[in-house]
Amino acid sequence: MELEVVKLNIPKDANIIVGQTHFIKSVEDIGEAVASAVPGVKWGLAFNEASGARLIRYAGNDDELIEVAKENASKIGAGHTFVLIMRDAYPINIMPHLKRVPEICQIFAATANPLEVIVVRTEQGRGVLGVVDGFTPIGVEDDTEIAKRKQLLRKIGYKF
Repeated sequence: MELEVVKLNIPKDANIIVGQTHFIKSVEDIGEAVASAVPGVKWGLAFNEASGARLIRYAGNDDELIEVAKENASKIGAGHTFVLIMRDAYPINIMPHLKRVPEICQIFAATANPLEVIVVRTEQGRGVLGVVDGFTPIGVEDDTEIAKRKQLLRKIGYKF
């Protein structure tokens, strides 16, 4: 058994969702969930097939994001893993729709932060053990930071 840290590419002004699913139908179902969640969202999706032809299946409406999703899925190399890259939407907009996709088993990360995937390699293949999302905290918020957090959420429309 070997462990590998895979650093993913997240384009400027984009977000990424990495998860595990279990069926080739996932490509179309995830695509439909994304497209119906946020009109006008730009997205690229790649899915690592785990049996049969074992291809990287893909979909999307933005060529750059499709290519990045395929590259990231290839670097991860774990069966039944999917990578969704999007612009003009945030994970918070997409996650409720993804949670209703029956093929999705779990979400490993949903972020715009730098993202590393911890992958294990065995005789059978590769699997995702977890992720490193962003950086280590350097402190605990105080009253000023609490006020800034609340103000930001209201400014961007997530609280009123």
